[in-house]
Amino acid sequence: MPVRLGDIAPDFTAETTEGTINFHEWLGSSWGVLFSHPADFTPVCTTELGTVAKLRGEFEKRNVKVMALSVDPLDSHHKWIGDINETQNTVVNFPIIADPEFKVANLYDMVQPAMTDKTTVRSVFVIGPDKKVKLTITYPASTGRNFDELLRVIESLQLTAEYSVATPANWKHGEDVIIVTGVKDEDVPAKFPKGHKKIKPYLRTTPQPNL
Repeated sequence: MPVRLGDIAPDFTAETTEGTINFHEWLGSSWGVLFSHPADFTPVCTTELGTVAKLRGEFEKRNVKVMALSVDPLDSHHKWIGDINETQNTVVNFPIIADPEFKVANLYDMVQPAMTDKTTVRSVFVIGPDKKVKLTITYPASTGRNFDELLRVIESLQLTAEYSVATPANWKHGEDVIIVTGVKDEDVPAKFPKGHKKIKPYLRTTPQPNL
């Protein structure tokens, strides 16, 4: 069964480049990003893992832990990390799951049914501290993931989880947000003391409330 938004993220124990990890225990009270790769020594994925390593500080500022998955064995991962560090001028600083038996890949429905070699697709799962899936994205093999966009979405998810707001198209940190329709007009001033703008009865904006 596919993993859907709002589902509890399936728990698992797996061997990684940083030792044996129990996923839910490893997440603790943090947000998490789990993202998969078709195989080791693949060109696009090499650039992706290097990019995530460089963004480690940005994820940490948002209380986010990252974990990658590839269906090759652990010794292959360690050799690949050497290539990633060399070619991307960085140091891989997060765990990569070794999943040669496709246990985690199948648990998260990461396997492309149309592929005869059971290639995993480029899936991304964002998981909240409540262990529920907050976001899923699947990329084709030819398109590298945009991790700046992933950070933007995480900021939106964290903001909207805490306040009765939604973020408009192309929203970025610091910009105005939308007051959700469930908030009555008479309750807006108390909930949003920074003020608000009523564009339509269903479209009300307010400055980002956590700044």
